[in-house]
Amino acid sequence: MAAPATDRNGKCAFFVEKKKRFCKMVVAKGREFCGEHANNVSEEGGGGGGGRIVCPLDPKHTVNRNKLEAHLKKCNSRDKAKPAYYAEDINAGSPVPSQHSLQQVTPTLCERSAAQLQQLLDKLDSASKGLPREPEERVLSHAVFREEADNPKNGDSARKHLKQQASILGHLEALGLLRRGRCFVEFGAGRGKLSHWIHRALEGHPPERLQMLLVERSSTRFKVDGKHRGGDVEFARLHIDIQHLDLTKVPLLERRLPLVGVGKHLCGAATDLALRCLFRSRPTPGREAGRPPKRLKAEAAHPGGVAGLALALCCHHRCEWRHYVGRRFFSDLGLGPAEFSAFCRMSSWATCGVRAAPRAAGAEEASDGGLPSPSERERIGRRCKLLLDAGRVEFLRAEGFDARLTRYVGAGVTPENVLLTAAPRPPSSPPSRLPS
Repeated sequence: MAAPATDRNGKCAFFVEKKKRFCKMVVAKGREFCGEHANNVSEEGGGGGGGRIVCPLDPKHTVNRNKLEAHLKKCNSRDKAKPAYYAEDINAGSPVPSQHSLQQVTPTLCERSAAQLQQLLDKLDSASKGLPREPEERVLSHAVFREEADNPKNGDSARKHLKQQASILGHLEALGLLRRGRCFVEFGAGRGKLSHWIHRALEGHPPERLQMLLVERSSTRFKVDGKHRGGDVEFARLHIDIQHLDLTKVPLLERRLPLVGVGKHLCGAATDLALRCLFRSRPTPGREAGRPPKRLKAEAAHPGGVAGLALALCCHHRCEWRHYVGRRFFSDLGLGPAEFSAFCRMSSWATCGVRAAPRAAGAEEASDGGLPSPSERERIGRRCKLLLDAGRVEFLRAEGFDARLTRYVGAGVTPENVLLTAAPRPPSSPPSRLPS
């Protein structure tokens, strides 16, 4: 369907049925349709001759048949030369031979009998003994957000993101990490807004060197990177999966400034990959098989050392046993990959939005297919998240860091509201424990 022959401000005339609107792409002068939709309609000229075909490198877009050879040389999906800091699976953890077969045979939660599910819940309760019922809530902020927080142009979504960013900066400041003379490594950087606010917060501070390294595997539009370039900060963005990133080979880090890892909602296994990337630039023999690791000084992981981190966590159902840094923690509790897989699945109960249907006063809350009631599933999901995060805390403590979990914003801002923070433990101080 095409738009009527009226002024469309140079936009495509193709009606996108699924979205119930016209395509918003700008078209070439004298054309009615954009390149993607020219082959969907009978348009004079056929889109430049030869028609359009699906790109053989990426079926998500099309290309003019007569220009295919030239397109393949510049397509964003083409194989590119790997940079020096690319090291295949350097942060992946050791392969698990049985992992593939385990995923094939492990039953889903709905496929388990009531007795099997109860056995799993008993293991969760036993493993969770000594852990807090909920992380401590500590919502902080930073003065750099004061003006932006009152900006009437910000909608509800923007204000929620600002509250999260402000609290992360507040926690960095409380830990003594928000200062110049550091290299801030933002994992899963997306548009880079968290780095942007860190830079803003440090403007006007004593003129020490400041570096910002943004790591993101996806191509992201509308980035704020341009605001960093040419100023008082050394800036670089790496388009790479954390799994393959060797920080020791990144040119920006040749200055050897202490590293501060940051991230806002590092999804599932990305948190574990980021921790491995910071503390283990290369695998150390004896670490991956569940054996006690040798004490690793911060300086050994990277010439500049790790000064600390603040990572907002989310999507525990997307964690993977191979990447998980708490495998030894699970092993010490008598748990393995099967329980890990089940707890990851159950962790989604904490945030999936399942709620009980309205019921009469005094009526019992209904369960779903033999599963616990909705409110009980939510409680179980939070316990699973806490147990998985406790393994990450123990990993950091084994590296000589004081680590803790904190609810850094209210659940009304985001249900994924737990922040993992760490700073080096003074040599004379014993390891801190999770408060019970």
